[in-house]
Amino acid sequence: MKKSEWSDKQLEELLRQMPKIEDHRNPRDIYQNLSIKKRRRPAWLIPGFAAAAALLLFFILVPRFFEGTQTFDSAKQEKSQSEEKISLSDDRSSTLNKEEDGTSGAKSNMLMTKMSKSALYEDEIGNGMVLTYWIPDSQAQILIPVSIVVPSDDNKDWLTMLTESMGLLKEEEWGLADYYPLNATFELDQSTNTVIVNVPADHKYGQGSTGEMIFLDILQKTIASNSQVNSIKLQTNGQPGIEFGNYGVMDELDVISEREHGYFLYTPDGMETTYLVPSKDTFQDLNSAFEAMKTNQPQGGLEASIGPSFQMKEFSIQDSKLIITMDENTQIENTPAVLYSFEAILLTAKEFGIETIMVVNAPFEHIGPFDLSKEIKVPLAPNNRPIE
Repeated sequence: MKKSEWSDKQLEELLRQMPKIEDHRNPRDIYQNLSIKKRRRPAWLIPGFAAAAALLLFFILVPRFFEGTQTFDSAKQEKSQSEEKISLSDDRSSTLNKEEDGTSGAKSNMLMTKMSKSALYEDEIGNGMVLTYWIPDSQAQILIPVSIVVPSDDNKDWLTMLTESMGLLKEEEWGLADYYPLNATFELDQSTNTVIVNVPADHKYGQGSTGEMIFLDILQKTIASNSQVNSIKLQTNGQPGIEFGNYGVMDELDVISEREHGYFLYTPDGMETTYLVPSKDTFQDLNSAFEAMKTNQPQGGLEASIGPSFQMKEFSIQDSKLIITMDENTQIENTPAVLYSFEAILLTAKEFGIETIMVVNAPFEHIGPFDLSKEIKVPLAPNNRPIE
């Protein structure tokens, strides 16, 4: 049996509360009995009183003792059960955390591979045909290349496909200026490798220097992006020449396939869509282009495409392959911004004759859907937009 937790003070107080024992005999009789009879009390009387008192205390104290013991044991048991519950809860929490970590990692990997590419690549075309249109931004400051894929038709040449598909473009939905279809007819002269552009007499392309320049740039860039045509002949109502307020009458344009640009970022106001847009200027070499791509281009509202989130330690060119080496200490997160940077590098490399890119010492295996353990082919065309 465990030691009672009653203190001496508590026992004294308990004894004081016990009923008093009174002797109603006359003191004289008591004295007489003591002095005359000289009789002694039996030896068993005093121990009897002590035993009675002890028994009384036992019946008073033992129930409370057992109650206290039961309360203590119950509290101890509850504490043990509580500790067990906490332990089980901790184990479950640990298990859930591990599961969540695994799920989080799986989701992270899933998000990395589900981030959409911006440009069009060879393995995405199938039997379709790629068409690239140059569309003005909403402020008519820059031209943005937008590419679509249409079903191939062996009975139609590229120019017919180009003109017939103009009505499929959704410029305003894409945050750009509503410019297509062009108010003109197009004809391909295969004998001279020339495209003939014929506008009606009431056309609006000769009003204002900005409108004239945009129209001529669109003709040159769109035809250069989709063909190997050398020149464009301009007509009005079937007659040679188109009159422009600032340029006068023009009857022919040279088609020059411009290269060696750097690609920057452009996001229309109020839109989440980001476009990869080539610079107006050209660069002497790939290194110059990459350096320029690290700073914003105020003209046209173009933003830097190579930022702190994507740093190259060095790069080299072997034949038509670009080898990029990353810094071991570079902290790179797999985000859409990094994916845009990588695709801007791919498109810029293409401008300088690069066909594939290899990344060495990459901090992770994938950038979006790109597997960095393999050589990656440069895109066929920028800014893919699905159409119906």
